[in-house]
Amino acid sequence: MIIDVRTLKERYVDSCIEWSTVPNKAILSAFCKAELRKLDNEESSFVIFLDDLTGADFHPLYNVLIIFDISEIDSVDILQKSTCSLEGDSVLLLLHAVNQKLRVVDLQDRTFGKDFLLGLSFGGLTCQVLNLKFSHFRKLNMTGKFMQMHTLNLDFSASLSAFGKDCFTCMPNLKCLSLRGTKISNLWSTSSSLAKLPSLIELRFQGCLCCDDSKLCPRSFGAKSDESTSYNLIHETTEEHKDLFSNVEGEHFNEFLIGNFNPIHETVRESDESTDSEADFSNTHPRINLWEDFSYESSFWNGLLDIPNEIFPWGSEDTEESRPNSSISRPTSHISRKRHLLYHPSPICYEKHYREYIIASFPSLKVLDNQPIRKADKDRAAVIYSDNFEYLPYKRTSKESVVNILQNREIKGLKSHHHYSRSLGASKVGCTVLPSLQPLSVSSSCISSNDGRNLRPRQFEYHPCNSSLMVIGTLDGEVVVVNHESEKIIQYIPSHGTMNSILGLCWLKKYPTKLIAGSDNGLLKLYDIQHIPSTNNAINPSCASVSFDEFDQLTSVHVNSLDELFLASGYSKHVALYDISTGKRLQVFTNMHQEHINVVKFANHSPSMFATSSFDHDVKMWDLRQKPIHPCYTVSCGRGNVMVCFSPNDHYLLASAIDNEVKQLLAVDGRLHLDFSIPPTGSSQNYTRSYYMNGTDYILSGSCDEHIVRICCTQTGRRLRDISLEGESTGSSMFVQSLRGDPFRDFNLSVLAAYLSPSSSPEIVKVDLSQTSCISVDSTLTCISKILQVNMLTSKDADKESSSDEYSPSAHSLGGA
Repeated sequence: MIIDVRTLKERYVDSCIEWSTVPNKAILSAFCKAELRKLDNEESSFVIFLDDLTGADFHPLYNVLIIFDISEIDSVDILQKSTCSLEGDSVLLLLHAVNQKLRVVDLQDRTFGKDFLLGLSFGGLTCQVLNLKFSHFRKLNMTGKFMQMHTLNLDFSASLSAFGKDCFTCMPNLKCLSLRGTKISNLWSTSSSLAKLPSLIELRFQGCLCCDDSKLCPRSFGAKSDESTSYNLIHETTEEHKDLFSNVEGEHFNEFLIGNFNPIHETVRESDESTDSEADFSNTHPRINLWEDFSYESSFWNGLLDIPNEIFPWGSEDTEESRPNSSISRPTSHISRKRHLLYHPSPICYEKHYREYIIASFPSLKVLDNQPIRKADKDRAAVIYSDNFEYLPYKRTSKESVVNILQNREIKGLKSHHHYSRSLGASKVGCTVLPSLQPLSVSSSCISSNDGRNLRPRQFEYHPCNSSLMVIGTLDGEVVVVNHESEKIIQYIPSHGTMNSILGLCWLKKYPTKLIAGSDNGLLKLYDIQHIPSTNNAINPSCASVSFDEFDQLTSVHVNSLDELFLASGYSKHVALYDISTGKRLQVFTNMHQEHINVVKFANHSPSMFATSSFDHDVKMWDLRQKPIHPCYTVSCGRGNVMVCFSPNDHYLLASAIDNEVKQLLAVDGRLHLDFSIPPTGSSQNYTRSYYMNGTDYILSGSCDEHIVRICCTQTGRRLRDISLEGESTGSSMFVQSLRGDPFRDFNLSVLAAYLSPSSSPEIVKVDLSQTSCISVDSTLTCISKILQVNMLTSKDADKESSSDEYSPSAHSLGGA
């Protein structure tokens, strides 16, 4: 039985009488309009605005909405213009009452609270279009069923910065997604999340006012044909644009005109007060009034030097002369001051080659940022992606399963050790899977010192031969040896008030129970953890330690390959050499640089060669066999050098200067081998540290003003992945203070991350990029059986594969490595 509209209206009136309330005029009007459309043989849509409802209207309306599925009403739209007096749970009940005929849900109210957002995300909806502009999601985790939804609009959700692991998994029909004015910034994690949307064909991270809610910008078809030109637009402002937002009232109108203008180098410092991990109601949004007249020659361009042309096409007219010819362009002087910034870019748009990366990553995408994707765009994107990004490690173009690699190894014979290990490593790095980030709990509140203070890590080092051990030095002078796998303390050495921040840590290789620790007040000690009681109780470390002559304002220590000598550097121009066996300081090499030497490093294999890096912009190589008055060579960088280290095979030096200037030098003579071209932020306090990981094939790099860890190939400079760090507190980004690659696990690393808030303690975050496939026991046994069967049938004279390789191989933030 199909219920007609008139009967629905009568039931609504009866329900109002039952609940002793007066029928709402807006609801009665919606019924009348739906009835008129039905009489005119048009789609019978029931449209209701939440702004028109009060708490007294809820029960009568709910009692009618639950029977709409068996009525002649074709669709239901639940919209909101400005404010709503209903509670969030009441709105959720109304949305779920409609069921299959729910078409458009447009919500803009900021008062429903986090429980409403979580209920919506986990409960799902049956609507086709969901508009959640200005929502307070910080981490989007829409895991409920949204099976019918084809359009999702999250524009101007100014707190949104990340996606949950399972977000988008139940949106098989989503075709259009808009994320303008958000804080989404990471190409890799964003692509991994969006890869769960099989039907996605239209995507927006920025747009313009003239095509706010249209699929294609009409001006893109009137421009001269040059498909290699970026399609991001700068349009003139006219009063008629305001008509596009006639349905946005009150405070939301101003917000609608606010671009979350947050270039990747202009880090947003968010509030740490909230503790909710999914939604942020702090209402602290960086903003720019888009009606303001900008001149590229004044304040606007001062903060945006060297932004890729994927963001800004220059020129007052769309002419051949005004288009950039290179990937980096600066504004020309003829740009009119009447031009206005009229789109709302998310930070991801400021990533170099953003448009090409997205196009290459999503071949089914047809529209990006309101601009059509043509064949020329795809061809160009494929070339740029290949030149600048690694889809998978070691030049792999397709993902291999671990089982197939093992089968091929048994059937065809092992090509080489490098080929086998690289194949396994590449198979475990998921190109469409989010990396695993896990805080090391022993470094914070789970383990505390005797006076009740939480441990505050400042430096750490993996053990050179025990894969489970790590030593941590704290800001309070404690030295802690932990099992980072079980998260248990193995040895704890308190400071007893004698040591300040531990900036220098180095394990001995031939004597793996010993380590050198140095603090910023100059104290240097050698500890033997085998002779320290396994307890957290206060001990006298002198019974299991050797003290060395102090080195004032120490920042780093390093032991040579024979465990005979170690070097110390600090806030001075000098380096001290110590004899480990005697505990004596042998010599102080003076005036090795013009400014202080932040890091000194011995070579991994040659016991006499070492390198120094200084804030005088120089990296120098030295040899103890010669009197180190003159360096073997000197290499100058553009900025002050934060650190230097040798590659595992000593073929290269990796020099890291302030603000992402990272270069790989040939260790033999200092010639430049590779400039990694990491975008600078413009900050003179952005101290950058870089290390080798996964042997000599990849480096990891991070800076203290950014929450990004970058992984780059050492042979091509291409980016494999950027990893965004995220704190547990709402709106709290974590900044890279130090980092190390796990020497025993490919594509694993740990990051010492710090919060901006002084009330938050630094913590060590373990990152796992490898994602092994889930293989059942039965399938594994079957596979092994087949391999054994093949081995038995294979001739001893079977052809062998070639063994050739694929290719050759702030103050607290300053100091230490």
